[in-house]
Amino acid sequence: MPTATDRSQQTGARRRGANFGWSLGMVLRRWQEYVEEVLKDLPHGSRGYHILAVVVHEEVPTQGALAARLVIDRSVLTYVIDDLEAAGLIERQRDPRDRRARRIVATDGGRQALADAEERVALAEDHVLRGLPEEQRAAFRDAAERAADAIVTAAPGTDPCIAVSSVLDQSAESSAG
Repeated sequence: MPTATDRSQQTGARRRGANFGWSLGMVLRRWQEYVEEVLKDLPHGSRGYHILAVVVHEEVPTQGALAARLVIDRSVLTYVIDDLEAAGLIERQRDPRDRRARRIVATDGGRQALADAEERVALAEDHVLRGLPEEQRAAFRDAAERAADAIVTAAPGTDPCIAVSSVLDQSAESSAG
């Protein structure tokens, strides 16, 4: 027979489980607010940051592959790349293996801008998670990355922009209600 403590722990676990979406929404909303603020000098803020990070840290062969990697609609990607290129952060180069294809390559200025942005984002993320001890921050980040990797593996077409937007919309609705 469960004790009062057992029932209390079960109720607490259910309450946390029932609020999981709200909790993720709150963390995501705060992350979005802080990160967009620290990236306001980068074309398209966090979206430009993610594109620049993939271009610098991964070898993505073409613009189409970049769109697939980030699960971003090609038409959206095109205008973000246009603006990143106009800012001197990336260049479109002909792919030497396929002259019809374009590779997206970071400039020296783009690599430096990303390094600076990564430092600011890390500080913003620490600020978002400041309520947790450092070891829990690291565990949270690792768990979130593993969960996201599992989602992308199971459903490669999941558009992160739509997922973020829907979570933020749901969070706004629940905080207004």
